[in-house]
Amino acid sequence: MAKYIGFGYLPDEYCDPKTAKIAVVPAPYDQTSTWIKGADQGPEAVIEASGNMELYDIETGSEVYKHGILTDEPVERDLFPEDMVQVVRQRVQKHIDRGRFPVVIGGEHSVSIGAVQAQAENNDELCVLQLDAHADLRDKYEGSKYNHACVMARIKELCPIVQVGIRSMSEEETAALDSSSVFFARDIHNKTDWAGNVVAGLSDKVYVTIDLDVFDPSIMPSTGTPEPGGLYWYPVLSLLKTVFAERDVVGFDVVELCPNSRNKAPDFLAAKLIYKLLTYKFEG
Repeated sequence: MAKYIGFGYLPDEYCDPKTAKIAVVPAPYDQTSTWIKGADQGPEAVIEASGNMELYDIETGSEVYKHGILTDEPVERDLFPEDMVQVVRQRVQKHIDRGRFPVVIGGEHSVSIGAVQAQAENNDELCVLQLDAHADLRDKYEGSKYNHACVMARIKELCPIVQVGIRSMSEEETAALDSSSVFFARDIHNKTDWAGNVVAGLSDKVYVTIDLDVFDPSIMPSTGTPEPGGLYWYPVLSLLKTVFAERDVVGFDVVELCPNSRNKAPDFLAAKLIYKLLTYKFEG
């Protein structure tokens, strides 16, 4: 098992379980991915990249790590999907009980199911904001209801969802799609007036799940199922900054990094994205 140095490679005083306000849960799970394997290496790559970030945020003039970031032990890799979901749920619930803001790093997208289960148990009228290239609304895929292609079908059973960046789906999924709550990538490309409509569709309590293939492959090639026509760094940050400012974000995950040893830039993008969202939550 890989050794996980804490997110950000922080001094011990900022990783203290007694005082940390943030908990990172690495979930290196990749049992149900259906094309390029390697998402189980994602959490380690993100954490390694995070050790090379400048911890000062120019936009806000802050250093969010001073709120304390505890990095949990990684979730087991060799579990049946339904067992993995319960382990993630228990991990996230543990940190909620201890007053920490939970962040899950995947791994494949199915790790999000357990995190949302825990949040739904603790937050009435929860809503999930999904940033993703794929709808992920299949009821079952390759014999499993917990396949990464089914994650939003399972989450939709728990609470309403709003989907952003979608540009790939099956005919089967169209029946489960709520057209009033989906923002296709083609419809928001090169436009600036859509973020407010996204936020308007969210309830007060929001969980954010980010499949990194929402980004265009030109800046995020390291995913298991890349799709052309994706979103870019600043529009995504602008949307998320608004969401964090206008809604109570109770947790988030960043999933589906499939690292490439010859290109570290996507790993750094994922680490920087996590740090920016923590900044918006605690310093925004």
